[in-house]
Amino acid sequence: MDFSIATLLSFFTDDKLVAGKFLEKKLECRSEEDTEQLQIILDALERSNILVKERGKYRRVPEADVVEAKLRCSSKGFCFAIQDSEDADDIYIRESYLSNAWNGDRVLVKIIKEGTRRRSPEGVVRLILERANPSLLARVVQKDEGFRAVPLDDRLLFELELQDETDRLQQAIDHLVHVSVVQYPIAQYLPQGSVTKVLGSDAEAAADTDIVCCKHDLLRQFPEEVLAAVKDIPTKLTKKMLAKRRDFRDQLTITIEDEIHLTPENQAFIENAFTLQKTEAGQWQLGIHLADVAEFVPAQGVLDRWAKKHGTAVFLGQMTIPLFPPEFKEKVELRPGGDRLTMSILLTFDDQGNVAEFEITPSVIRVDQSLSYQKIQHLLSSGETAEAELADVATLLNDLIFNLSPLVKAQRLQRGGFQISLPEVTSAFKDEGRFGTMIVSPSLPVRSLLAEVMILAGRAVAQHMLALELPAIYCYQANPDFESLENLIKLGNNLNLKLKLESEEELLPHDYQHFIQEFSQTDMTKILNYLLQETLDVPRYGAHPHPHFGLAYRDGYSRVCAPGQRYGDLVMQRILKLIFSEGRDRRSSRVKVGVNLGSSTCHNQVNWKVLPTPIQTELEETIASLILQLNDQEKVADDAEKDLQGLQKAEKMKAHTGHTFKGLITGVQSYGFFVEIEDLLVEGLVHVSSLKDDWYEYRARHSCLVGRKNRTAYRLGNTVDVEVKSVDYYRQQIDLAIAKNTNSDPDDAVAENWEEE
Repeated sequence: MDFSIATLLSFFTDDKLVAGKFLEKKLECRSEEDTEQLQIILDALERSNILVKERGKYRRVPEADVVEAKLRCSSKGFCFAIQDSEDADDIYIRESYLSNAWNGDRVLVKIIKEGTRRRSPEGVVRLILERANPSLLARVVQKDEGFRAVPLDDRLLFELELQDETDRLQQAIDHLVHVSVVQYPIAQYLPQGSVTKVLGSDAEAAADTDIVCCKHDLLRQFPEEVLAAVKDIPTKLTKKMLAKRRDFRDQLTITIEDEIHLTPENQAFIENAFTLQKTEAGQWQLGIHLADVAEFVPAQGVLDRWAKKHGTAVFLGQMTIPLFPPEFKEKVELRPGGDRLTMSILLTFDDQGNVAEFEITPSVIRVDQSLSYQKIQHLLSSGETAEAELADVATLLNDLIFNLSPLVKAQRLQRGGFQISLPEVTSAFKDEGRFGTMIVSPSLPVRSLLAEVMILAGRAVAQHMLALELPAIYCYQANPDFESLENLIKLGNNLNLKLKLESEEELLPHDYQHFIQEFSQTDMTKILNYLLQETLDVPRYGAHPHPHFGLAYRDGYSRVCAPGQRYGDLVMQRILKLIFSEGRDRRSSRVKVGVNLGSSTCHNQVNWKVLPTPIQTELEETIASLILQLNDQEKVADDAEKDLQGLQKAEKMKAHTGHTFKGLITGVQSYGFFVEIEDLLVEGLVHVSSLKDDWYEYRARHSCLVGRKNRTAYRLGNTVDVEVKSVDYYRQQIDLAIAKNTNSDPDDAVAENWEEE
């Protein structure tokens, strides 16, 4: 049993009474010890007046002035509690009111002072729901009281008392170490920790992947019970497994293997296969076949508990931290040779590229060819005649990439969708991935063209869930914040671009489409596209459909294409399988012919509950308890992947210390201005103290720094030559200075306006 207070309280909804036995089942208490531990926690929550016991069951005590939030702390000690609702105010919490909570912890906050127009509301931490730092990076120091671990993160303002052997700690003094928290602080007593790994003399001496994995608590080893569960998976398919499945083994079937940034030892999970043929009506029917991972990962089993705990695979350059062990991948993935179990989504298109009809069905396939994106790109663009064994494959790919995908893309653009060209950025997933929108690599356009149809599969499943009124995990992306885009619009306008919004009330995907077209008119396209992508909100999961800004969907989208790499996709696959195993295909037994519950043609025919009420209710409760966890896991993965990129950029820039680069001023503040170096997509700060030639004043109205005497202005959108002065590797901070040979001309227009002000 492994759960947090946040997970426990997620089962208390709508003022319902919840039985202890129900919680034992949901929290997977498998022994008397687990049951006793749960009871201790319930008793403690009852004493804290979080829960109340009535007739042997528990109910959440409603508290109007108590909210759930996540702490974001400052190095100065105070914190803000960030609520899940984007419209809710952040709550200021003094250091003395943290109750031993740390940065990143999920907490219950009691509001003790209401906010005003100029001040945030103030609160005090009432209860720690979930700890965010089970381990951390620290430096070992020796004090009179013993050995201590001082966290590298300056937002963690405490020391840990180390319990390891003296000889080992003596050797680790002043070294960077990974420390597991053995006991969190209680009252005035320090937290206790144990050194699990010595990474090096400092951050620069440690491997970047070690730093990221330790910092974000990413586990690279699978426990024995998980490996044992994988061994129990049968290597041969039985007649029972093949029963009631559509047979596609006679159709030409291909898979796409992603080789980019992956070593042979960590090759991508091949879990998508494709077929393409013409229907009798002459329409294209694309088969997207997803590895049937749910068949081999029973709910609440060992593999399921592991996948649920970690949520998603994490891609760290040439290293992948998979959701399941490599041995699992070998048994389940869609490799050529042999029969493979799949869940197929058949999309039938009209001649305009719209999905006219779709069908979802359990299936069995046999893969004929597995190709890489690079191989496909070469096959389609080289002009060479394909090898005899690849002739049919080349025809399929030509129809998919050159005939069907462009039509699908045109429909997406017509509804307001956009795509951002970023040469060095790719998604490890075959859909939109963690970016939340279409990212195009100019050197490998075939990737984005395949993503076009993969996204349609998720859209079809979401529409099916909505039409049949079934529980589902939806993926949505909120509209970007106006403030996050304001600086970019100023930057574009200073570059003489016409960046205007269609509506002053709401940002629309059409606006981004227009911006990207404008960016293409400048020689700073790469930087501007990168900055635009940074303004997009993080995609999130929800139990109800919401608009997805990056894909320009107004009502419902689900991720389904990676059940072996994202736990949410696996849960969605289980729900689809339940439709076929438990769903009612007719209103009553008196009706002789049922509908096809997997087809979109049944949407207007079904006017009854498809799933039995107990199953429907259990699914709704399961999804409700999962959403928060899935979003947190996605954020951890996204932060880790970005962290590695930041470390690699810092390492690259440290090697260029003293070198000069041309860059674009992308932000101006009173303390200096930020410069983006186009060739490397690296941002650094030119601090105002390094501008020795004059005294510079900050002019917020014009987003610039202006010299008092020489009237030189450093303005948003200016191109400057900068020298790399220093790099803080761990914090990924790059200090720049204006190059000595740079001739800065006075900006008379800004200077005159400045003088008038």
